[in-house]
Amino acid sequence: MDTVAVIGTGLVGRAWAIVFARAGFAVRLWDPDPGAVAAAQEFVAARLPELHAAGLLPETPEQVLPRVAAAPTLEAAVEDAVWAQESGPEKLAIKRKLFETLDTVAAKTTILASSTSGIPISAFTETLRGRQRCLVAHPANPPYLTPVVELCPSLWTATAVRAEARALMKRAGMVPVELHGELPGLVLNRLQIALVAEAFRLVGDGVVSPQDLDATVKYGLGLRWSFMGPFETIDLNAPGGVADYCARYRALYDEVQQTMTPCCLTPELVGKIDNAQRKSLPLEDQPVRQEWRDRRLMALLAHQATQPE
Repeated sequence: MDTVAVIGTGLVGRAWAIVFARAGFAVRLWDPDPGAVAAAQEFVAARLPELHAAGLLPETPEQVLPRVAAAPTLEAAVEDAVWAQESGPEKLAIKRKLFETLDTVAAKTTILASSTSGIPISAFTETLRGRQRCLVAHPANPPYLTPVVELCPSLWTATAVRAEARALMKRAGMVPVELHGELPGLVLNRLQIALVAEAFRLVGDGVVSPQDLDATVKYGLGLRWSFMGPFETIDLNAPGGVADYCARYRALYDEVQQTMTPCCLTPELVGKIDNAQRKSLPLEDQPVRQEWRDRRLMALLAHQATQPE
């Protein structure tokens, strides 16, 4: 049984633990806060039965849970690990220090991956002796329910490491997407930011309410995008495919994009959206709604697993 180290056991790290344990890896958890590790183990223990009931855990929870163990030190976490997944705070100084330590204590064959969604891997690995084994493995949250993972190398990430990373992520049940270079926000967040920025603009301009904006995505774009990407969507929306779609709607695209100037998230605009959300979901009820979200994702994944591609 290969070992994976999960470094940082907050929202993302604890979800990674489920991904790797479910796939048959031995998982060692380490966090500078021992309380965070204990909370992560409790989270994993609570989620495994739900995943099993939804048909998303092929083994029993009793078989999977023992694979997730706390490590007393960072050195113990990465000992003999084939992969180390860092999911610490999104702060450059912290990641730089963590990777300096990881590069020193981990075996030379251990791949060092970061879950960062916004900091280029080159920003905190350039001076490392083992920088060629470092890359970003950015998941959607939570990764045990949203299996896409963006693999983003630096200029010095070894080709063999890129191939190993893709193979290991597939083995872990993830859907790896390879980026060919670093860019702010990677791919997933850039797509999300494009839609969310326009959503803020439409509400801010008084075109639509926050509730109706969400309904447009929930009962429109989101339904199709849950099993098709945007290119396949437009390919099927015109008799002649993508070329025909673009011929029909190019003028509309050009006109609309001229109005899509960068949207500034002013305090007034953010407050307007936040007030609307708090009326429908008080902050103290957020954990309950997050659990609802996860169960809906479980149901969707379980349904997708029964459908042909």
